[in-house]
Amino acid sequence: MNLQFYKYEGAGNDFILVDNRNLDFDHSNPELIERLCNRRFGIGGDGIMFIQESAGYDFEMVYYNADGKPSSMCGNGGRCIVAFAKFLNIIKNETTFLAVDGPHYARISESGDWVSLQMIDVESITKDAEAFVLNTGSPHYVSCSTDLKNKNVYEEGKSIRFNETYKDEGININFVEDFGDHLYVRTYERGVEDETFACGTGATAVALAMALKKGLTGQINTEIHVLGGQLNVRFDYDGTKFSNIFLEGPATFVFRGQIQI
Repeated sequence: MNLQFYKYEGAGNDFILVDNRNLDFDHSNPELIERLCNRRFGIGGDGIMFIQESAGYDFEMVYYNADGKPSSMCGNGGRCIVAFAKFLNIIKNETTFLAVDGPHYARISESGDWVSLQMIDVESITKDAEAFVLNTGSPHYVSCSTDLKNKNVYEEGKSIRFNETYKDEGININFVEDFGDHLYVRTYERGVEDETFACGTGATAVALAMALKKGLTGQINTEIHVLGGQLNVRFDYDGTKFSNIFLEGPATFVFRGQIQI
């Protein structure tokens, strides 16, 4: 078959998107998904998403990592699929869609290139030595760092992701440097098994963890700088629960094409 696809990127996180509302494409084939995401032998992407119909929602987001395996929630992917849904005229400027971690509300700008995506509430943050561990739709490890621009994120992230604690289930490893007016974040992502240019659930996890570390409460707005650009995370924290969490940033159409399957 000839598969029509679209490429989007959100702060450097790039994704293959497919309109699968007619269920023409059977995506239960890990080897095929991995090949499509391969940057040398396929289209290339940090992951692939299928937009499908779901009763009671505008659409369903079905996401696979670049290794071909079904993934937990992808924040930047969620923002990109909202932009794709607007392009397909499924939605206008607001939506509620279904993802693997439940319903998500989102708003998109009139121009269609800036998306605010509501993330799940977070009540539990634990510690692993000095690092923070939490789930923002995907599991994350947050470690404070200095001179982050020169850190070997691939080697250090990989060593944590595959240590005895995390090797079976996997975890995303985030390193953060606090510059006062913004946080600089670099992330090693499981499933991609490499550093990515951005990670939406990771940026969210970092913002929450740093608010806890600093003892902040109330309405909090955090500017996040990543290799691929800039994101924003805003939320409420009452000292017990993080709620009204929004991941905000660009979602940009790159190109469309066809590939023979």
